[in-house]
Amino acid sequence: MNVAEIIDGHPGDAVALADPARTMTYGELRAETAAARGALLERGVAPGDRVALAIGNTWEFPVVFLAVVGVGAIAVPLNPDSPGPERARQTDAVGATALLEAVPAGTRSAPVAARADGDLACMLFTAGTAGTPRAAMLTHGNLLANQAQMQAHPGRALVAGDVTLGAIPMFHIYGLNVVLLLTLRAGGAVALVPHFDPRAPLPPGVTVVPGVPAMWRDWLATHAEGMFPPLRLALSGAAALGADVAAAWRARGVAVHEGYGLTEAGPTVTSSAGDAPAKDGSIGVPLPGVEVRLVGADGEDVLAGDPGEVWVRGPNVFAGYWGDPTPALTPEGWLRTGDIAVADGDGWLYLVDRAKDVINVSGFKVFPAEVEEALAEHPAVAAAAVVGAPHSHSGETVAAFVVATAPLTAEELTAFCAARLARYKCPTSVTFVDALPFGMAGKVLRRSLRATWGT
Repeated sequence: MNVAEIIDGHPGDAVALADPARTMTYGELRAETAAARGALLERGVAPGDRVALAIGNTWEFPVVFLAVVGVGAIAVPLNPDSPGPERARQTDAVGATALLEAVPAGTRSAPVAARADGDLACMLFTAGTAGTPRAAMLTHGNLLANQAQMQAHPGRALVAGDVTLGAIPMFHIYGLNVVLLLTLRAGGAVALVPHFDPRAPLPPGVTVVPGVPAMWRDWLATHAEGMFPPLRLALSGAAALGADVAAAWRARGVAVHEGYGLTEAGPTVTSSAGDAPAKDGSIGVPLPGVEVRLVGADGEDVLAGDPGEVWVRGPNVFAGYWGDPTPALTPEGWLRTGDIAVADGDGWLYLVDRAKDVINVSGFKVFPAEVEEALAEHPAVAAAAVVGAPHSHSGETVAAFVVATAPLTAEELTAFCAARLARYKCPTSVTFVDALPFGMAGKVLRRSLRATWGT
């Protein structure tokens, strides 16, 4: 089945999408997507081609995404706010044949191309567990399987009457599959928010709010008691919510359910939604059809209460990284996440650590090497190292340590990076040092730098 077929079968007059500029029914969505498929074919787009999308959270993104996968091509969503050099690196990395920033205009409609479960549907850039950001390959089967897994989890399923807040960027797998595609599969409506503003009231009729911890914190600060509408389902993912935030929302009558996932798993692995009361600090239990192991350094499963690396297996687990011949999974099909968790006696999971070097900024992963490479391009930078620093709003922020060969300011370096990297990847703290700490193996001792913040 082609992912593009999830919009079929719903009533033509039911609302599918709404943004500040337009409300679109399922009938209109199907018609405009069919026309966009025809336009892509007229441009010569063929099955297997990589087509980049740089479109924000407007009605145009779903139309373009569904049209690209609908003709059998591979969608590569990019951050529309990224500077030109970063976009160029990403499109070059996947050999994109086109970059779309709006719905393509054409003169005919075209049917959906048949796709097998193993055919690639999209690729999203992620830091992975090592190296600079790579394009994670997700198949039609991966996306559809994770949607089915979420729908099968007790208390987690969406229904046709739901209106889901679409504030999470759709170039992120959370916004793409958990928010947009899952809602469309269920026949609900997505209330698209092009630019998140915590002070703005939620769109009318919203029943499901997927968010990240920074959003839930912002809403606490800007929405007085009683201002937030009653919700059927409140979700948080991409980073730890924090017991204080969860408790504050619970006091307001809103149970925010945490979950855990990663791009390579399509993304959702666990959820705390369900009939049983959620446990503070827990990411819940695995979704139906998702296998999870906690593995110790000896390669064996750990006992309850002992920390182990999270391993994931299931039809939702990705097909590897584009252009990387190294196997992404173990021979038995397990994805090693690099995240550390413990399980209690009831099987509820608690994250206790992450892959040490990847920085998590409001749910967006930043790999230090990419930022360090950008800093090194400055003629006055002799060496640079980047680590994550605690941040009350975004969970973590990017902190840089720089050895300079000429007078230089933090503001100059931040502006230099902003011309090369997405804003969330740019350092918010720059410390100038005489030298970086190195270990015996010649690697920068990031733990020494992280100790600056006690992490």
